[in-house]
Amino acid sequence: MTAFGAAIIGCGAIAPLHANAIASMEWARLVAAADPDAGQASAFGTLYGCGTVPDYHELLERKDIDVVHLCTPHFLHAQMAIDCLNAGKHVLTEKPLATDVPSARRIIEAADRSKGQLGVVFQNRYNEPSQRIRRIIDSGELGQLVCMKAVVTWHRSEQYYTESGWRGKWATEGGGVLINQTIHTLDLLQWFGGEIASVKGKVSTDVLDDVIEVEDSAHACITFADGVRGLFYGTNAYPVNSPVELELVFERGTLLQRRDCLYLWKDGREQLLCEPGTVTNGGKSYWGTGHQWLIQDFYRYLNDKRKFWLDGREGIKALEVIAAIYRSSGGETAPVPAGTLRSN
Repeated sequence: MTAFGAAIIGCGAIAPLHANAIASMEWARLVAAADPDAGQASAFGTLYGCGTVPDYHELLERKDIDVVHLCTPHFLHAQMAIDCLNAGKHVLTEKPLATDVPSARRIIEAADRSKGQLGVVFQNRYNEPSQRIRRIIDSGELGQLVCMKAVVTWHRSEQYYTESGWRGKWATEGGGVLINQTIHTLDLLQWFGGEIASVKGKVSTDVLDDVIEVEDSAHACITFADGVRGLFYGTNAYPVNSPVELELVFERGTLLQRRDCLYLWKDGREQLLCEPGTVTNGGKSYWGTGHQWLIQDFYRYLNDKRKFWLDGREGIKALEVIAAIYRSSGGETAPVPAGTLRSN
């Protein structure tokens, strides 16, 4: 198996999950990390045994770096991804792919021109409940999917926004709870439901309106092309971070995800199908355990010289749903150009 040299750009909260996943593989080695914060970079390099540089451009010509992991603020993703892809590097970027749909399309175009591959981190697709749900949908064992709902009630404090320098602002975060926290759940809904016909929703700032420019709460009705209806609610205004709740109703049964366990309700009985894995990657419990599996899978695809399945064209779909919710909410809510989805 090929040994890949890896670099991480951005040494903040999410970077340790990537570093630990790289360390778990015999076929990958963390070579370098880049961050303009010298103290943060130095501490990260010492902890993970890699060199550090202040400017990511220093990584682009290095022959010992094959894969670049983007763990930076949203507004930096597009240019960094394009620069790395133009340099022939493989790129695995944290969500969102970009802060808006046109920028995401430019990344996809760069990936099409590059000899490097592009992957997008939607790690919740790799969680066991999500995998099980997808297998049940594909098998048809419960009949046709009828409807879905998803509820995300999390907490983000004033300090979370004021200390970051980039969160809570349209220009740098690209939105609020939709693009940062609930994007994973919206990605699951579209992954389960398939092609979308229309989206109608509303965003609001219910608690943090004197702190942030963007929304802290949102709801939407998503109508899929085959008639399936998906209802969604997400907020950062809850006092605690509750587990994501999902319900999928089929012709012959209902799947429910509660506290990261998946249950089947059928014939008047509830059956536990799977429980969550243990979080050992240094991440927050409500992030799930999928980071390591996704990152390992990305490297397997690279080694096999296969196109990674969760690429830019997959990664842009949740961003298009978000853009449609913003447009539907009034048009003036956010400077998000029209995407490919039709909104009511």
